[in-house]
Amino acid sequence: MNKQKISNLLGLAQRAGRIISGEELVVKVIQDGKAKLVFLAHDAGPNLTKKIQDKSHYYQVEIVTVFSTLELSIAVGKSRKVLAVTDAGFTKKMRSLME
Repeated sequence: MNKQKISNLLGLAQRAGRIISGEELVVKVIQDGKAKLVFLAHDAGPNLTKKIQDKSHYYQVEIVTVFSTLELSIAVGKSRKVLAVTDAGFTKKMRSLME
């Protein structure tokens, strides 16, 4: 898996307005069915991790936990532990890079 390319894509998606970040907003887009892929920092707190995993599992959204909080924050340019990608094109490209 090419983490650097995925990180670059996250930055591009952020600039294109295709990333939703922050705990409450991510939970909302998962519930609304708009989240295509969720990035959760592997060092996120246990409460946040459980909340996001439960919502994603229920609404059948894939979670990726390969990045740390620092890596996610650098990728999107602001301090974040959880991100949701809302664009099918970006999601497809990220999934192909993860295989």
